[in-house]
Amino acid sequence: MISAKADTSRLSARSLSLSEYLEEPGYDLPGSQDEHPASRPDYSASLTVSVVIPTLNEARNLPYVFARLPDGLHEVIVVDGNSADDTVAIARRLRPDVRIVIQNRSGKGNALACGFAAATGDVIAMVDADGSADPAEIPRFIQALLDGADFAKGSRFTFGGGSSDITRLRRLGNRMLSGLVNVLCGTKYSDLCYGYNVFWRRHVSVFGLDAETDIPIGGGTRLWGDGFEVETLINIRIAQAGLKVKEVASYEYSRIHGVSNLRAASDGWRVLRTILAERYYHWRRTAKSDTCIPESPATLAKAAPESISRAP
Repeated sequence: MISAKADTSRLSARSLSLSEYLEEPGYDLPGSQDEHPASRPDYSASLTVSVVIPTLNEARNLPYVFARLPDGLHEVIVVDGNSADDTVAIARRLRPDVRIVIQNRSGKGNALACGFAAATGDVIAMVDADGSADPAEIPRFIQALLDGADFAKGSRFTFGGGSSDITRLRRLGNRMLSGLVNVLCGTKYSDLCYGYNVFWRRHVSVFGLDAETDIPIGGGTRLWGDGFEVETLINIRIAQAGLKVKEVASYEYSRIHGVSNLRAASDGWRVLRTILAERYYHWRRTAKSDTCIPESPATLAKAAPESISRAP
C-alpha cells in the first residue's frame, strides 16, 4: 500500500507487475467490504495496457516515473510538446521500446488526444510525467475496469486517497467545481480536476478530442479542450454519455523537479467556462432532438461556434 508521506524515495522501489498485483493478498482498496474475496478476476495476458505520458521538459522526472511503471505493459507512449531539454532522449534511454509521439498543437489536452489516438492497447492509462501520480497504482484502476467500470477515475478525496501538493485555494476551488458538475450532470464526483484516469480504449470517441488538426506550437491558437481543462471536459462528456464511472483512491505527491504550469485562478476560470459551455451545448442539442439521449460529443464539438470551439 502506498505511503501517505510525500517522499521521492517512494519511486525507487520495484513495482509489482499487473498479474502479480492481482494475486497479492489484500489488493483491494483500504476499507473495502470484501478484503479477501473467494475468487479474484483472472488477469489474462490478452488484456493489453497502454500508458500515455504527456511531457514538456520532464527529463529529470522521467527516471522516477518510469521506475514505477508496472511490468507487463503493452506499450508506453510519451507525447512530447517539443521539450527543450533531453526528455525524448532520456525516455528512449530508460525504455528502448517507448513510443514517442510529437503533439501537433500545444497544451496537455492536445498531448492526451494525440496519445489516445496512437494507443493500441485495450486499456489506456493517463499518467503525469512530473512524479505527482504514482504509476504503481495503475493495477488498482484496472481492477475497477475488470469489476465492470467503463472509466476508472482517480480521486484524492475519496477514502484512501490524499495529496501533499494541493493548496487550500485549489482544494476549495476543486470542491466548488465538483459540486457544480454534480448538480448539473447528476454525478457524484469527489475530485473533478484530478488527471489520473484509466479507461477502456473503446470509449475514446466519447471524449470528442481532436488529434488531427495541426496548429504550429507557438501559433497562439488552441482548440477547445487543448489545455488543462481537458480532465473536466472528459469527466462531463463521459457522464453525459452514460458511462459507468468508478472512483479509485489515489495519492498525489509534490512535483519532484521543475515548476508546475498550473495557475489556480486562470485554470479555474477555464474549468468553469468548460463546465458551462459543455452543459449549454449538451442541452441545446438534446432539446433540438427532443430526447434525453445525448448526441456524440464529437458531433457536438464540430457544431460549436468558433468562439466556443477555440479556447483563448
